[in-house]
Amino acid sequence: MKTQQPKNTSRRDFLSVGLVLAGASLAPWSLRAAPAGQPFRIGALNSITGVGGPYGVPMLEAIRLAVDEVNAAGGAAGRQLQLFAEDDQTKPDAAVLAAKKLIEVNQVQAVVGIWPSSVGLAVMPITNNAGLIMMNTCGAPEMLTENRKGLAWMFQASNAVFGRAFAEVARQRGFKRPAVMAFNNSTFVGLANYFKETWEKDGGKVSSMVIYEPNQTTYRTELNRVLATKPDVIAMGSYRPDATILLREWYQTGQDCKFIMPGWTANEALVKALGNEVTEGIISISNVAASGNPAYKSFSERFRAKVKHDPDVFAAQSYDMVIALALAIEAAGPTADIAAINGQVKAVTRHGGEKISSFAQGRDLIRAGKAVDYDGASSNLEFGAHGETVPDFGVSEIENGKLVLKETVPGTR
Repeated sequence: MKTQQPKNTSRRDFLSVGLVLAGASLAPWSLRAAPAGQPFRIGALNSITGVGGPYGVPMLEAIRLAVDEVNAAGGAAGRQLQLFAEDDQTKPDAAVLAAKKLIEVNQVQAVVGIWPSSVGLAVMPITNNAGLIMMNTCGAPEMLTENRKGLAWMFQASNAVFGRAFAEVARQRGFKRPAVMAFNNSTFVGLANYFKETWEKDGGKVSSMVIYEPNQTTYRTELNRVLATKPDVIAMGSYRPDATILLREWYQTGQDCKFIMPGWTANEALVKALGNEVTEGIISISNVAASGNPAYKSFSERFRAKVKHDPDVFAAQSYDMVIALALAIEAAGPTADIAAINGQVKAVTRHGGEKISSFAQGRDLIRAGKAVDYDGASSNLEFGAHGETVPDFGVSEIENGKLVLKETVPGTR
């Protein structure tokens, strides 16, 4: 397996490549049959730096584990997986340059591992134009509507689902006057809108809804607007850097209020940044890996051996991307084009086939002419009409500096 290490691609570097490729459009590879035995090229586009860095690094390690697993089993339909990795820097403009490099220079046939919706929405037109498969953990509802060619696969719940889950948890815990604060991007604005819609659908009223701009040193103005409405809970769509500022400034006001936040923000790293007293009682909601599935148990053991800590749900989703893709290649056959491979993704994960938990297990059954159903490390991977799946939700609370799981709620569309 050849792996290209992630690196930052500057505009100057990309333009030098562009001189070589001047006048060339992205190749419409989706209908090109592959010579038997030719490697299948995968581009890992991860947030290695930027706000997504804490998630992108383990996601790439999970992708490498899956690639190694498939290659050790002889490849998918006899084709070795060849991995090329780039850093999207958690920025759409950097992601576009990196995606073009993967497609035009490395000639990848699938792009996997995209974490933020802003990157997913920027890259999807490029992968669609090239006829390539794109797999991601994006949550913006627009990812579903923009997936017009059916080439994108969402392994994370849509923020429409997240927003509804936030509202239901707030209602179940007896809150009466919720407010909403959200970082101004497609992911968190979507979550905020669906929280408000769900809450008000049943006759409730949101006391305040504030969308704030990123990269500020203080959010006192926005926070004071919200606190002036006397909410008993704030549903906050934030990344960790801005959440740290907001929570510190809220604590300094002395006003009593609870918070509901996404799990990728409200966790023990947030406690480390702010201390136990500030973070006590925060409700954290996130998709959780399918810890009861055999695929998770096998993957997590290998992941821990390599990186010395447990995988989060994003790492589990990234692992599943490669295994599901490899099974689809196996099912489509050794000379299948990308469109044919894409058409098998649902087939190898669909309820009704024989349950499998590894690539090698699925390969053997597929070669025996049997239908398979890969239940993954992140979820059972039952994809909907727009390429979306919904892992289970974990509802946790921060208690004495620790994230304590209170309940697991089945994911529903």
